[in-house]
Amino acid sequence: MRIYDGSPRQDFEEVFRSIGARLDAMGMREVLLLEIADGFLVQGLAIEGAGQWSEALASMSKQTMTLRDDELSAFMDQSLARRGLGPEPAPDHYQSALRVIGRYLDSQKPRDVFFFEQDGSYVLRLLRSSQTGTHHELVEFTREDIAELVNQGHDLRAAAETPTIRSKA
Repeated sequence: MRIYDGSPRQDFEEVFRSIGARLDAMGMREVLLLEIADGFLVQGLAIEGAGQWSEALASMSKQTMTLRDDELSAFMDQSLARRGLGPEPAPDHYQSALRVIGRYLDSQKPRDVFFFEQDGSYVLRLLRSSQTGTHHELVEFTREDIAELVNQGHDLRAAAETPTIRSKA
């Protein structure tokens, strides 16, 4: 990602978390995300006209948007400012899922990312560099994988927030 050139680490976790929050707020489904030179191209199905009680009367339309580096930086700043101020304003579906995928990407350090969602599972195509050159690698996260990774994150944060009580013996 260009916004992180020169940074000590890539931060896909925070970028994807912010994109996920945006997708949640928009009510997107079945997303496709493609890294481009100055940000990400995002496409998904948006639910339009859904009422409070049912999505049955809603219609779906494909929407495409380009999220440029400066917009991503603004999303990240807004996300950081909201943390700790209470519950998120939108349902948390993509925010958590994309955060854990971003964390995985940070550990892999890909040069390029493309992924799409199919029924709650995500297929990623990563461009990786090695001593033998560059190559593409496919990775899949099932719905169960995502749920497990999200729960692991919640457990780790809860353990970090719980003070250790030591007794005098």
